[in-house]
Amino acid sequence: MTILTLDTDMFHAAAPKGLRAESADLTAAQFHVRYCGHTGPIRLGDWSPAGSRNAEFTATLEFADHLRTVVATGNPVAAMTSALYEEGYPVEILQFHQRRTGAGTATFVQCECNGRRGWGAALSDDSAESTVRAMIAGVNRLGR
Repeated sequence: MTILTLDTDMFHAAAPKGLRAESADLTAAQFHVRYCGHTGPIRLGDWSPAGSRNAEFTATLEFADHLRTVVATGNPVAAMTSALYEEGYPVEILQFHQRRTGAGTATFVQCECNGRRGWGAALSDDSAESTVRAMIAGVNRLGR
């Protein structure tokens, strides 16, 4: 599992237009805390990278009282959406943006969960891991 050191100025510049506008008054550190935060009811434990967009991956999700391992082949958004729904987090991805940067793959997702909307973001070497982390950040942000 590789979580990259965040170049937050670059990361913010890679964000979609709507998120850049929403976060224009934040410092780089504030952007990271707000949109990439690692606090909330869901955490990503173990990660087994896919190596390609439609390959198999394994993610262990940590919830307050239990662990859940997701093994999926294919699209990480579909696999995570299904797993989160089964755990009581009916998340819908409204917008999905992913960009390759010099520091890795930056993923930005606008989520809706239980009538609330918000963005989550992540940066990783692996595009599937970046997707999963961004989705978890978004759901955690909405779950607060």
